[in-house]
Amino acid sequence: MPDVYILRCADGSLYTGIAKDAEARLKAHQAGRGGRYTRARRPVELAWRCEVATWREAMQLERAIKRLPRAKKLTLIRSSAIPSSDRQAGQAGAS
Repeated sequence: MPDVYILRCADGSLYTGIAKDAEARLKAHQAGRGGRYTRARRPVELAWRCEVATWREAMQLERAIKRLPRAKKLTLIRSSAIPSSDRQAGQAGAS
């Protein structure tokens, strides 16, 4: 099952992505094999992740998170809440 994740970059910015395995993807980002954005902002740390059932759901959640203002992303990270009322509670987990 895919993961939607948020990374906190060294400059304080937030990066949202999807991956088959968020932990493995985090290691790739840390090693400079991730996206161009994170490559220039290392080190990065996993701030939040959520496992979802399908890739379609992962892409929808990623898009929704990317559209959130920074303050709401930080609230999401702190609360471990999923930013959609139609998702089941308990699927999100801060790491």
